[in-house]
Amino acid sequence: MYDMKNLSRISHLEANASKGMDAFWQFDRAAFEEGEVSALTKQLAAVAVALTTQCPYCIELHVKAAREAGATDAQLSEIALVAAAIRAGGAITHATHMFEAK
Repeated sequence: MYDMKNLSRISHLEANASKGMDAFWQFDRAAFEEGEVSALTKQLAAVAVALTTQCPYCIELHVKAAREAGATDAQLSEIALVAAAIRAGGAITHATHMFEAK
């Protein structure tokens, strides 16, 4: 199912829902602009989110963008561990729901 070539089909969304897609692209560009948070930090955050949502498209696209923004192997490795810790932490904290209040 995962194939980067599938992204060429986004044009179908753009053709059939142009107003919404135009708004999406405008929002997406604005979200990743340099601001109070650097473009590199934003891309590293996007990589962490992509890893936790396990979206292969997002992982590939945002790792590329992070590297273009200057991300190193060490930074990407550390952000992967942050993503893993957050995902594992969710499992631990949600495990508290398994026990009856006494």
